Amino acid sequence: MAARPRSTTELLRTVRQIRQYTPEPVADEALQQLLEVARWTGSSRNLQPWHFIVVRDKEQLRRLSRIRTPIEWVATAPAGISIVLDGKANTGEAYDEGRVSERLLIAAHGLGLGGGVAWYGTAEQQAEAKRILGIPEERTARSIVMIGHPVSSTDPRPTRATGGRKALSEVVSYDRLGGAKA
Repeated sequence: MAARPRSTTELLRTVRQIRQYTPEPVADEALQQLLEVARWTGSSRNLQPWHFIVVRDKEQLRRLSRIRTPIEWVATAPAGISIVLDGKANTGEAYDEGRVSERLLIAAHGLGLGGGVAWYGTAEQQAEAKRILGIPEERTARSIVMIGHPVSSTDPRPTRATGGRKALSEVVSYDRLGGAKA
């Protein structure tokens, strides 16, 4: 089990996209906690446009991993939570999907687990994911959040003084783009 962060800011700063997992299963209690976090995530106009499919079946995970090459790592995770949206063309759904995905990643990290978001891909690839998961055509399914025990807690990104991130001076302006701090 990965070390748990000691503070909220450390939790947020150290959450990573994990793509390599040990075969150790995710405890039911941990999945239940993650689903509660997902359920309580805010949404546009509080529509809660989602349904969550917990995927643990290795064959299902293998089939999802073959939808497109960049998500082959999905098959290595012990569990995934597919985010299914109402699909009612609500412009807030993409925002809601991103928000709940990030909450799941943060919560998994807080529990000493790892998480990674896998995007199903094009409309045709999304349709294949929906077919695999038994999701009706009118619903939207673009991604799955994989959950498991990380193989390593080491950050794989290039190391530099900022831990693989750009310096704040490169990404922050004040009062207008390019504006200096007063």
